[in-house]
Amino acid sequence: MKIYILYAMLAGVAWGLGGYFEKAGLQSMKMPPIVGITVRTFVALIILGMISLPAWKNISNPADFKAWLMILIGGGIIAGSLGMWSFYAALSTSENLGVTLAVAFALAPITGTAIGLINGTQKIDLKIAIGLMAIIGGIILIQLAHKTGK
Repeated sequence: MKIYILYAMLAGVAWGLGGYFEKAGLQSMKMPPIVGITVRTFVALIILGMISLPAWKNISNPADFKAWLMILIGGGIIAGSLGMWSFYAALSTSENLGVTLAVAFALAPITGTAIGLINGTQKIDLKIAIGLMAIIGGIILIQLAHKTGK
């Protein structure tokens, strides 16, 4: 198994477990999603800040302004702030954690692939296209199975 697949699987397990506890905590305290994501970010900053100290010296081109801007905007603003706030807003009112996780995280590969295709940095073949269609089909099935009326 390739190491990136193992890390991706670990991320999915961590997000599923974390999502379970985050949802329970948010709903139990009726905590506003923005407060929950602030707590999560603060804890992550402390832990990641400490364990990342030795890695900072390995940045090969620290003066690459465009690369910093992509990380700050893509990771900090879009994914880290808007994405996580939206996820917490979903968790705070979610009836089914599995549906919330599936919809949120299933759109990531579709969006990433579409942006890569537009920018010419992503290749697509039949297997990838079928896989993306399966994701879309899964989202549709999950939404059709979700009971409405509340």
